[in-house]
Amino acid sequence: MGALRGGRIWIWLSAMAGSVSILALLGILLLLAGQGMRYFWPHGVYQFELRDGQTVIGERYARYDVPLQQLREAGIKLPQDAPPSLPRYLVKTGNRDFNGQDFLTLLGSDILHTRKPAELMVLERRHNGNAYGYLDGLLENGQPLLGRDARQALRQRIARVHQLTDSIHALQSGTLVPIGHEFEELRLKQLKLVRKNRWGDQEQAQSRAEHIQLEKRYLEARERLAMLELEQKRDSLVLRDMRGERHVIPLYKVLDAWYPNAMTTTDKLRHWGGQVVKFLGGEPRESNTEGGVFPALFGTVLMVILMSIIVMPLGVMAAVYLHEYAARNWLTRLVRVAVINLAGVPSIVYGMFGLGFFVYVIGGTLDQLFYAGALPNPTWGTPGVLWASLTLALLTLPVVIVSTEEGLARIPDALRHGSLALGATRAETLWRVVLPLAAPAMLTGLILAIARAAGETAPLMLVGVVKSVPELPVDGVFPYLHLDRKFMHLGFQIYDGALQSPNVEAARPLVFATAFLLVTLVVGLNLAAMSLRHYLREKYRALSL
Repeated sequence: MGALRGGRIWIWLSAMAGSVSILALLGILLLLAGQGMRYFWPHGVYQFELRDGQTVIGERYARYDVPLQQLREAGIKLPQDAPPSLPRYLVKTGNRDFNGQDFLTLLGSDILHTRKPAELMVLERRHNGNAYGYLDGLLENGQPLLGRDARQALRQRIARVHQLTDSIHALQSGTLVPIGHEFEELRLKQLKLVRKNRWGDQEQAQSRAEHIQLEKRYLEARERLAMLELEQKRDSLVLRDMRGERHVIPLYKVLDAWYPNAMTTTDKLRHWGGQVVKFLGGEPRESNTEGGVFPALFGTVLMVILMSIIVMPLGVMAAVYLHEYAARNWLTRLVRVAVINLAGVPSIVYGMFGLGFFVYVIGGTLDQLFYAGALPNPTWGTPGVLWASLTLALLTLPVVIVSTEEGLARIPDALRHGSLALGATRAETLWRVVLPLAAPAMLTGLILAIARAAGETAPLMLVGVVKSVPELPVDGVFPYLHLDRKFMHLGFQIYDGALQSPNVEAARPLVFATAFLLVTLVVGLNLAAMSLRHYLREKYRALSL
């Protein structure tokens, strides 16, 4: 009873609750990292010889122990002296375009021999997933290459094709896309002149000359692009699969090739690091079940930054007005109650509000006023990254207001009175004394806002997030930052890969890896804000004494 009365037990309970929270966070991170990081590790490839004479090649993806009674009830004939349970292997065979499926299930009793030949090769392809088999040769313009080390030549040819692919992408994004924007600007310019009845002979001649110049540049770029694509498609490899069939695979469809059974630990670590880099910097493939997450990572970070830029000034100004200037009456109390209640509104309601008000009302009005020539194709009257950021700013605004107002309430009135007594104005007192002392509380609100905004998915599906985007919101075309474009988001990519994927089993490791990246991003942003908050708290500690 003494510990209860003295309050010591509450200290211990608080410490236990904090420890459990930290352990839960670490457990989540370890679970996601363990399940996700193995996606990048070069697992061994097995060759299974079955009792019926067939051969299966693939990665041993998972193992399950199946009770004997369950197998007999399924109609599988087993010997009487069989053990109580038999292993069942889920084997990732790849070669989806050859076999029609990525996985096979093998019962342990059906396997006669298991080998790991060093010659087995794994191909990471742009489409149809991985391919497994033996390298049977290289082709150049359909003719076999002789007298060369096939493995070394394959690595060199893949690197060369990657350089050509990068050149093609650079030509498309750096030349063809800007020319397309110039064509559109020329069309809108012509339409504007026609509507103003200024479409005379001189304007027509000038417009025709500009159009001819653009067409000339476009045709020259298309010729260079055709030459690069022809060079890109020159080389191929011959793969022999588990059924002994030979398949010709163009190298421009291959991203990487390796021999996992011949790799040392150092080779595997180097390969793992390269795959992680490609995951962070690559684009998604196969309906977000393969490839990288760079567009989603970029979209998430951009949206959080824009949301923070919008919500912090609005939240701080609202809190300053409520605490420093507003009268203490029923209206102020009503506003505070409304702010607190807004924090409990479901996020999908904010999404509906953002779609109706920001997209249709504000965006549609902007289109009517400034982009009438582009209608009926909307410019701002469609979901985009700006409307998503504004919607999340509204969603997190109550958090920032409440946190900032609590920080203002903890500042002693004596500091305000002392500043006013020394001749400072009320605005100077607010700017130089009150707000610096309230900065830690303001950053606390920002931390909570970032943590909630980065993980939201439901409202974003209505105001800007899509499954895939052809281009990022940032490029080399003026004004460089295009806030009207749609974007990808890590949370939506996790949802899409986990629930909407046509191949859930193959997408599962990538979903865990993406979830680990999202949690790490949120934790990293929070740690950065907490470090800044601690710095400001220590800097202004002397003023609050």
